Amino acid sequence: MTDPAALMRTYFERITTLLTRIETEEAGSIAAAAELVAAHAGDDRLVYVYGPGGHSNLAAQEVFFRAGGLVNVSAILDEGTLLSGGALRSMAMERTPGYGRLVIEDNRVGQGDLLILVNAYGINAALIDAALTAREAGATVIGVSSREHADGTAPDHPARHPTKRNLHDLVDAHIDTKVPVGDAVLDIDGIGERVGAISTFANAYALNCLMAAAIALLGARGTDPAIWRSGNAPGGDQSNALFLGRFRDRVRWL
Repeated sequence: MTDPAALMRTYFERITTLLTRIETEEAGSIAAAAELVAAHAGDDRLVYVYGPGGHSNLAAQEVFFRAGGLVNVSAILDEGTLLSGGALRSMAMERTPGYGRLVIEDNRVGQGDLLILVNAYGINAALIDAALTAREAGATVIGVSSREHADGTAPDHPARHPTKRNLHDLVDAHIDTKVPVGDAVLDIDGIGERVGAISTFANAYALNCLMAAAIALLGARGTDPAIWRSGNAPGGDQSNALFLGRFRDRVRWL
């Protein structure tokens, strides 16, 4: 597979096959999670989203301050696992037991709050500590991760939490992103490693479907939720300014 067009076609097929599985197999899970998001947004409460892990942080950013997205979303953009602080540092931090606890406590996620945890693999120490800490504090937790990847990763893998637990076993609602072990999905002749990661597509699709479903629920119940408009679209700044007074002091990274 050396022809760029063939490569593109195969990658496209791998991506769309995965997204189709999420569409057909996770509709019920997304509906259940959307009920939780809609309940919080309908009460004008924040919905926290945290993606502990280098590229999993992109998922939290995907639905934060995003055109067409809920203003109520408050991404936890802790520097510890962001790639902007150093890729190797990010990986070390996501494998550090206790780190996720510090992040959740620092962001004061507690009784009655809603936290969405996103991680492609669903196993790392920071992620599991974040889930355990949030649940202990009385928060409701939605997990977005791959069961296949978690179940297919050895218990002694260095990324795992000391308890060896998986995100999908710890949350109130779970959306399975179906990401295969290793993430990359393309085999190229003469190349020893697979290429073409797929988890970012899966996370973005699942989360945007979740938010759209929650917004639809709110609309059906007679609520007009706060929704960001692109600042680059006509009237965007004016529309967004309507919400800043309500949210700027509540959303940490706004």
